[in-house]
Amino acid sequence: MRLIRLVNRVAAQAVRGRPRHTEREGTMAHDAVQQGGKGKLVIRNIGLILSGDLERPILDGDTVVAVDGRIAAVGYEKDVDTEGASQVIDANGTVLTPGLIDSHVHPVAGDWTPRQQQLNWIESNLHGGVTTMISAGEVHTPGRPRDVVGLKAMAIYAQRTFSAFRPSGVKIHAGAPCIEPDMTEQDFKDLADAGVKLLGEVGLGGVKDGPTARKMVAWARKYGIQSTIHTGGPSIPGSGLIDKDVVLEADTDVVGHINGGHTALPDDQIRCICEGCKRGLELVHNGNERAALYTLRIAREMGELNRVILGTDAPAGSGVQPLGILRMISLLSSLGDVPAEVAFCFATGNTARMRQLDCGLIEAGRAADFVLMDKAQHSAGKDLLDSVRLGDLPGIGMTIIDGVVRTQRSRNTPPATRVPEIVAH
Repeated sequence: MRLIRLVNRVAAQAVRGRPRHTEREGTMAHDAVQQGGKGKLVIRNIGLILSGDLERPILDGDTVVAVDGRIAAVGYEKDVDTEGASQVIDANGTVLTPGLIDSHVHPVAGDWTPRQQQLNWIESNLHGGVTTMISAGEVHTPGRPRDVVGLKAMAIYAQRTFSAFRPSGVKIHAGAPCIEPDMTEQDFKDLADAGVKLLGEVGLGGVKDGPTARKMVAWARKYGIQSTIHTGGPSIPGSGLIDKDVVLEADTDVVGHINGGHTALPDDQIRCICEGCKRGLELVHNGNERAALYTLRIAREMGELNRVILGTDAPAGSGVQPLGILRMISLLSSLGDVPAEVAFCFATGNTARMRQLDCGLIEAGRAADFVLMDKAQHSAGKDLLDSVRLGDLPGIGMTIIDGVVRTQRSRNTPPATRVPEIVAH
């Protein structure tokens, strides 16, 4: 009985967001929170700057300056202050984009996933240009609890661990509980007070009906917690069909994998969702590609491309897709008749604004998260944008997170024609 009372007391304190021990007592050396780069980073000789902003997807300039992990200046080298740089990168004419954002992943613990028994899947995605990931629920956790105390404790655990530890520097926004019927408004307040900012996919827990989902989504929104919903046919045991009626009634902030994950809704239901709400339209690599292109066409017809965001829905039954976001950009540009510079916005600025992130856009004050890339060697395209319009994947030469170089030439993309070089540090 004493053990049970102790466990209950620890769980209650975790839910209230008050740890039992001090940081000194509970932190090991390898668990230290990772900081951004200190000092001044100058990236010069950039061939093209993609902003991530639909209103102005291409910026004038050839130089970006970051100070202490934040963007300080964007422009031409002759016009910006490059003095006193602690590190200089010669982009060698390559294209600079914001770090790519995967709006839909299912992490579990660090850089391991039991879904495919795979290690280092997050680092592998970094080699595909992904510098930020958003959890749609830690649903692959073995023995995932369904009781309210357990699911709250697990969400807080995931939020804490991924806030304190970034695999290979990648920013993981995690701690996304899947809602259950017994939850009350107080549970959502408890979660928010403890730092939880996301809900897992509505429909992957016990709540699968519109009225209950709408009530709980409203509670989440009241306390600043973002929500998403599983759309389409079942993906894992325990999930089920979520059709247009449930999606529209639930009114989540993001319509998760509107192109199915794996199985898409009929076209008339997809159109009904697009036209019946103003929420985010998430297209995922793990879904139906034809349905993704159909959704894109509707969004373009409505003049609402700002609603389109991209994810992989990995790890999943189809595996881990390190180049999944790049493949979605290429697919939507080459077959969806969207300029490549616009397609890049779907995986950067659109998601950043919808998810209220400080990255995803090349503008002063934002996090210095960048990808330097070029057209793949021997691509038929005359430059990077043209190669993407033709359906090719770019070659990545470097990724930078918070002003820190994390990778150089990618081991996963086709080799880039040109690559950047660190010339001073």
